[in-house]
Amino acid sequence: MQTIPILELGIIFIPTAFLLVVMFRWQLKAFTGLYANVRMLVQLLLVGYFLTYVFETSQPLVVVLLIALMIAVSAWIALRSSEDKSAKTYFIFLIAIGFPGLILLGLVTQFVLQVQKWFEPSLVVPIAGMIFANSMNTVSLAAERFESEFNRGEDYVDARRIALDASLIPQINSLFAVGLVALPGMMTGQILSGVDPIIAVRYQIMVMWMTFGSGGLAAVLYLVLRIRSVKHKGTEC
Repeated sequence: MQTIPILELGIIFIPTAFLLVVMFRWQLKAFTGLYANVRMLVQLLLVGYFLTYVFETSQPLVVVLLIALMIAVSAWIALRSSEDKSAKTYFIFLIAIGFPGLILLGLVTQFVLQVQKWFEPSLVVPIAGMIFANSMNTVSLAAERFESEFNRGEDYVDARRIALDASLIPQINSLFAVGLVALPGMMTGQILSGVDPIIAVRYQIMVMWMTFGSGGLAAVLYLVLRIRSVKHKGTEC
């Protein structure tokens, strides 16, 4: 794949810079937007160097620790969407994201792709990243909507149903749009790398089912686990 020079890469930042100026003029959270962009840049640079080391390693422990870190950080970020920041709620997010995500990761790497080494870093790490990042976003949407509906007076079952439906909207929209409105990142990257489009399509189908399943099941598990904390809250009231 063609390397992008630093100067040319900076060109794509121009629209972002313009948006940040508009956010500042409209008295929005421009600093947050700027901080998010700087943090993204630093994180990606660091992870680029780190993954170079990880992909060259033959130690499964390194891969296992990295996946554990992904799950822990995903749960911590998802916790921001909840009003309850307790350790118990964090543990719910941790289980909801980690349990179905690990199952999907195992299915994809061991049975679909059939990697030679079960911990093959160049495959396991990127796929784990897609799974847990997607699960984090879906669970965050489910948590925010569930608490909003429950605080409005909806009972647990109705709040759970509404929250799951809302959390799956982006996922379902992606399924409708793929191939018609947009070519997803993985498929685009493979085509740019010279991979046959039909092969790229098969990989993208795998990714779409993988993310829809992991994200949806993570939201379901989160909402199921929340019933105990909801009952406890109702008892206190």
